[in-house]
Amino acid sequence: MDQVRTDPIVSPSSGLRRLLAKDPDEADLGRRRFRLRSGPARAAMERAERSHVLGYNAVLSHETGKIDELPPEQRGFAYGGAAMACATLDLLTMTRGRRLRELLAGPAVRHQHAAHLGVGRAYAGLRVRPLWGLGSTHPLLRWLAVDGFGFQRSLTRADTMVGERAVPHLLTRSQRALFDQGLGRMLWFHDCASPEDVSARLTEFPAVRRADLWSGVAFAATYVGGADVDEMCRLTAYAASDGFRAHLTQGAAFAAAARLREGHVPDRTAQAVQLLAGAEPEEAASWADRALIGLGHDPHTHEDLLGWQAHTRRVWTHRNR
Repeated sequence: MDQVRTDPIVSPSSGLRRLLAKDPDEADLGRRRFRLRSGPARAAMERAERSHVLGYNAVLSHETGKIDELPPEQRGFAYGGAAMACATLDLLTMTRGRRLRELLAGPAVRHQHAAHLGVGRAYAGLRVRPLWGLGSTHPLLRWLAVDGFGFQRSLTRADTMVGERAVPHLLTRSQRALFDQGLGRMLWFHDCASPEDVSARLTEFPAVRRADLWSGVAFAATYVGGADVDEMCRLTAYAASDGFRAHLTQGAAFAAAARLREGHVPDRTAQAVQLLAGAEPEEAASWADRALIGLGHDPHTHEDLLGWQAHTRRVWTHRNR
């Protein structure tokens, strides 16, 4: 069971940074028109967002080191928040990503996946087009910013993105696939890890979008948690009946790979990978690793990222023939 600890205290920032600081109460799902249910599901969602806010504010107060005082399973969320803060400051001061690159090369070096998702949340918060103005980071993972953009934009505009199933017009068709993965992650929060509600919500979207939505749901279910064994089994059954079991598996495999790179795989993640992907975390992560090698030399486009995911699904499909 995950260790229960008191979060470190981040000092108030000053000047412009004080204006940019986040209210920790933003993590309270009760402030949003989301489905709420008591117990571990809501606690897992809010714990993740509290860690995100802490990491964000830690950068603003020049106390990034406090992130490592969090339990290991929460540091990814916090480094996502830290990357959001660095990207926000870089964009506002037009420093071409200097702070972000220092974070990625230093304290967040083992949290690349979560950090690049956090960068996308910065773009959405500032209402600017993803991947504009920051210069180069990781040539392939930088496209995860579009996923993070989808999460944050859907989080703050749930009525439009979920209720009206709006399509973001500022992105290309391939980039909208990544956006929908972020929307899928947000739906796990929106429906408080309820497999029935998440599945019902997905059926309201066109089939052409549901594959990527299922991938995002699986990543969140595996990386964040919130569902018990029976609920995870039902989630797997719903994805299979919708024809997207491979996408569910791929999302879980990517979450397992991200956790392994961080150096800590929570029990909830290991359990989720076994139920959603039918494998131990190390095996599931190896599918993603093999798929990345299959991309060849210097993959760097968003099509390459989508190809990485597609190849991971093919590895799983071949294994289960």
